[in-house]
This record gives sequence, structure tokens and C-alpha cells, in this order.
Amino acid sequence: MKIAMWSGPRNLSTAMMYAFAARGDCAVVDEPFYAAYLAATGLAHPMQQEVIASQSTDPLLVAADCIGPIPQGQSLFYQKHMTLHMIPGFPRDFMRDLTNVFLIRHPARVVASYAKKREGPTLADIGFQQQAQLFDQIADQLGHAPLVIDSADIRANPTRALSGLCAALGISFTEKMLHWPAGPKPYDGIWAPHWYNAVHRSTGFEDPEAALPNLAKHYADLVDQALPYYEKLTAHKL
Repeated sequence: MKIAMWSGPRNLSTAMMYAFAARGDCAVVDEPFYAAYLAATGLAHPMQQEVIASQSTDPLLVAADCIGPIPQGQSLFYQKHMTLHMIPGFPRDFMRDLTNVFLIRHPARVVASYAKKREGPTLADIGFQQQAQLFDQIADQLGHAPLVIDSADIRANPTRALSGLCAALGISFTEKMLHWPAGPKPYDGIWAPHWYNAVHRSTGFEDPEAALPNLAKHYADLVDQALPYYEKLTAHKL
């Protein structure tokens, strides 16, 4: 099985990749379209040139790898994807051959976390609109809503949330998914030193999230723009 997990940044996405890698039967890949996205858009991101040099910048080749043989002879292939990377002109037909899941997080928490790593995010940077578009596309293909899981539910009760997700995917749950070693991982993207400091200190899912953060007006306005897309997907979460 090839599992594509679609989220915006700062959505617990790296911890989820670590959880699936910890199973022992699952290969993982970290944001395979990142270099192609930066090369195509020219957007200034931290470690931009290092990212572009570390991966293929051809989205057709990346898509082919996503639906190709599962690496390392494993039975599962977990793909951590950023919704914002799927810009117009990038292939999407490959998604038909994947089991697509959508990972969501309240936009106030996303914006507060993202702004600590890269100032002045826009709606396009945090991926909510693109996530809703991809959700609709997959729903049309399936004839029903795809799986949605909320990071708040994972942090509140990791065992229940992950066992429910595994059941919905038709795979076994293992408690190995609840823990991983601290520090960098060999499958981290090259951008990890900038973005993954907190998750590198972790050995499992953190405690339940605190109250929503108070944000400056320009960030609060961004949250208001993102909320309708987030709320649309919450109606379908596990």
C-alpha cells in the first residue's frame, strides 16, 4: 500500500512520518515535490538551493517515483506531501494510484508555528486552500470523502487516533508507532535543520494542544482566510 498524507506545513506531519517509519514495515519519503516546487516558483525559502540540489526538480519524475515500486522491499510506503507543493501544471493523475489521507490542524496553530520559522506567510504558504482543492478532487474520484485526521485528536489520544486511522486504512496498528528515537533521521529532507528542531527533540507525540494562540491582527486575518477550508475538512474527520 502507498499512503499519501496531504497537509500544510506545521501540521504534525513530520511526527506522523516518524510514526509510520517506526512500524518497521514501512518506507517513508519526506516532501518529494519540495525541490520541484521551489524550482518552478522561485519562492525564497530557507535552505532553498540546498533543497533544490537534494531532489529531482522534474515533477513528472517525482510523481512516477510516488507510484513506482515500494522502496526497501517494504509492504507500506508512507509519503509525506505538502499540499502547497501541488501548483498548477504539476501532475495529479498519480494520486489515483495512492491511498490519500488528509492531515489537518487549526489554522491559528499553524500560523503561529509557521511564523516562527518563516516570516510573513500568506494563505498560499500554509496550504489550506490547496488542501481543500485536493480533497475535492479525490472525493470526486472515489465517489465519497477520503480519510481526514486531525492533529489535535492525535495529540489528545495517539493510541486511539492512530489505531482508528490504521483500521480505516485496512492495516494493522502497532504500538511501535507511538515512539521513535530522538534526533535527526536518515530519511529527513535536507531542510530538517531549519524546520525540525522540535520534532528532533521528541520521542513520541506531545501532550494535548493548549488553547489557541493570540495572534497579531495580520496573522489573525490570515487565520480567518484559512478557517473555511479547515472547517470543510473537519466535517469528514475520523
